Amino acid sequence: MKPSDPVSRSLPQFPESLWRATTELPSFPPLTEDIEVDTAIVGGGITGITTAYLLARQGCKVALLEAGSILNGTTGHTTAKISAQHGLIYDELLNHFGEEQAKMYYEANTEAKNFIQRTVSELSIECDLQPESAYLYMETDKKLQKLQKEFDAYIKLGIPGQWRDKLPIPLAVSGAIEMPGQGQFHPLHYLKQLVSEMVKAGVRLYENTTIASLDKDGPLKLTTYRGKHKVRCSHVVSASHFPFVDGPRLYFSRLHAVRSYAVAIRPETPFAGGTYLSADEPKRSLRSANWNGEEVVIAGGENHKTGQSQCTHNHYEELEHFGSKLFGNNGIPFRWSAQDLVTLDKVPYIGQITAADKGIYVATGFNKWGMTHGTLSGMMLSDHILGKDNPYTLLYTPSRFKADPSIKTFVVQNADVAKHLVAGKVGLVQRKAEDLQPDEGGVVTHNGKRAGAYRDAKGNLYLVDTTCTHMGCEVEWNEGERSWDCPCHGSRFSYEGNVLTGPAKKPLEILDSHE
Repeated sequence: MKPSDPVSRSLPQFPESLWRATTELPSFPPLTEDIEVDTAIVGGGITGITTAYLLARQGCKVALLEAGSILNGTTGHTTAKISAQHGLIYDELLNHFGEEQAKMYYEANTEAKNFIQRTVSELSIECDLQPESAYLYMETDKKLQKLQKEFDAYIKLGIPGQWRDKLPIPLAVSGAIEMPGQGQFHPLHYLKQLVSEMVKAGVRLYENTTIASLDKDGPLKLTTYRGKHKVRCSHVVSASHFPFVDGPRLYFSRLHAVRSYAVAIRPETPFAGGTYLSADEPKRSLRSANWNGEEVVIAGGENHKTGQSQCTHNHYEELEHFGSKLFGNNGIPFRWSAQDLVTLDKVPYIGQITAADKGIYVATGFNKWGMTHGTLSGMMLSDHILGKDNPYTLLYTPSRFKADPSIKTFVVQNADVAKHLVAGKVGLVQRKAEDLQPDEGGVVTHNGKRAGAYRDAKGNLYLVDTTCTHMGCEVEWNEGERSWDCPCHGSRFSYEGNVLTGPAKKPLEILDSHE
């Protein structure tokens, strides 16, 4: 079989990321008592762990609280590129932020990349870190001008880059921009070592601990969702992907959630190196990785707004076809998906949550570039807490509002929310729970009302109320992940109704099946 031939291979039945499957992580107990620390960090991904690690090195008393298991959210399901090449971003930044801040964006992400490289060296971490050129390419001539304008922005900002007419991999393109000196790694092998180091330095880490509220009267005080235990502190960091605390900034209206997909393919022909991202649609991403001493190619992309795809399993099939056509296919050991948040102007919110809320910090909206921006967040937030100046504060401040493009984006995103809020409340549902086959889910009619149903492989039926507990939108079934996803603000729930991803904090209501 030639690598260029289309291939149809069976995908793994259940999603599992390569990184999670190849990393044995420590477990930590839930919080079962009231505690007092200097800084409380909510969220156990790359942002929370990097922040805790840096603060612990300076002797701070830190607690990190994770609602589920550490490194099981977006960080555990990334493609793990370490790059300052973030798609068609620099021309846009020049137009909306100006030359100084556009160049600062590149410098900030480069500094984060250098931090990862330096930390790997200092701690002798074995995480398959390797330098790679990053390529942003356009397959069609129709929109090549956009890529050319992006390259012009590189030249104006002094960003290292070269124009290429072809790629090292067998993919025909109309043009590409190569950014040398970027990288890739195994993110959980890297972060597992940081967890070990920060625990040694005294960080108190708690899993299965959901924070329900933040009391700002007097000393800051967090309260857990079920146990009602208190965490008193001088500083709070929201590193929980979607901010666990919202308040007057209304983050639910300033962020939208996007899902993307990945498959790990055992190729028939060697991968030529480099990391790749398409500038046109549909989005495609490529990199290699090591699996038990064998090379696999990670093909990613197929982006869509959370809860707004009719058949999520098709996205995996499209990526299987794409990667197989280029490199051949000796099997797909892993498939997984991730959820990312995007801000109104595509630049993350990192810093003090509002000018008035002293000691309360947030990091969110990484726009699918969490390895550098999560690391940068840890560097910036630890500086803020330690009273140090940081050169990137103004660029990433959560309080900013760029009229162009933020007003247009705000209107479009919230009109979309309103559409889905209304759409989910109308229309007849003909299907009934008894119609479901094993390992099938969907919206059904139950006792004359809309409900969500999933029948597992053993025939057990799970029924939930489909009204999202965040703001009342109707969730939709995601058959690729076996989850209930909200099309309005990206909350996700397991088929049993438990919260997988915020902003929702409460589970879906469980309904009686009467079976």
